[in-house]
Amino acid sequence: MTSSADLPSSFVLDIDKPIPDTLRGAVLAIGNFDGVHRGHAELARVAREMAAQRGTTAAALTFEPHPRSVFRPDQPVFRLTPPAVKAELLAQAGLPLTFVLPFNREIAAVHAEAFVDELLLDKLGAAGLVCGFDFHFGQGRSGSPEMIEARAMARAIPAVVVPPYSWAGEPVSSTLIRTALEQGDVARAAAFLGRPWFVRGVVAHGDKRGRDLGYPTANLHLARDCRLEYGIYAVRMKIDGIWHDGVASFGSRPTFDDGAPRLETFVFDFSGDLYGRQVDVALVEWLRGEAKFDSLEALIAQMDADSLRARDILRQTPPFLP
Repeated sequence: MTSSADLPSSFVLDIDKPIPDTLRGAVLAIGNFDGVHRGHAELARVAREMAAQRGTTAAALTFEPHPRSVFRPDQPVFRLTPPAVKAELLAQAGLPLTFVLPFNREIAAVHAEAFVDELLLDKLGAAGLVCGFDFHFGQGRSGSPEMIEARAMARAIPAVVVPPYSWAGEPVSSTLIRTALEQGDVARAAAFLGRPWFVRGVVAHGDKRGRDLGYPTANLHLARDCRLEYGIYAVRMKIDGIWHDGVASFGSRPTFDDGAPRLETFVFDFSGDLYGRQVDVALVEWLRGEAKFDSLEALIAQMDADSLRARDILRQTPPFLP
């Protein structure tokens, strides 16, 4: 396999077409990897060690869209990481290439044995396989980690099933992290992610009310499936590779219009035009729930208090790496 420095960050698989020989022969860590949390980082670590032993590169194999959105489109899953962010975080975890398998009912109907033999071992030429203890796949979800081990062993290919990974005495899972975010507990989510949860988006024009209140904000429209608790948060925004402290409101603005939810971030001690620029906003700590105020004076007084509290929290929070 080509060295990691020469690899694309992601490669979309077409099951009916071959892949370049330069991308074959990796040790594959397999899973949905939504959030790329501490448990996923453990899969990456095992895959990297196996790849080093076999003189090749480790890569991820994931699925888009999330399988639940295919089978239950009326109940979209709260995605922690969109595809581009997922590939970026997997690369930071030591998996420089992410194979993306477009997931649909046709892929779901592939026999589990064919998924392992024809896709993983033949098409991708996997030099090793790593998956979590709860990974199931193939028609009727009949494929199991034990099947992967057995079929890889039959071809003299090493396979490792990673047991549940715990942090602070609890098994780490994407579901646990989603639940924390739905409750506004971004600090708990960060503990299990191994970093603050962040969103990425392009700054959009808003109603300019913040400017009139003395708090001009950068506005992001988050994904429709986002179920982050409405409220006020201490945040950091990444602008041109540099993290800036700030305070943000996520919700429907009940004092004004109860409109479509958006994330409105006031960046401390920053001046500049952010419209149309891509930024990341990392949520550091919950401050309070969203509230309706009887007057603009009361709202501004609360915004002043929120800003002071956010500054104090962020002053005590170690700086983020670029």
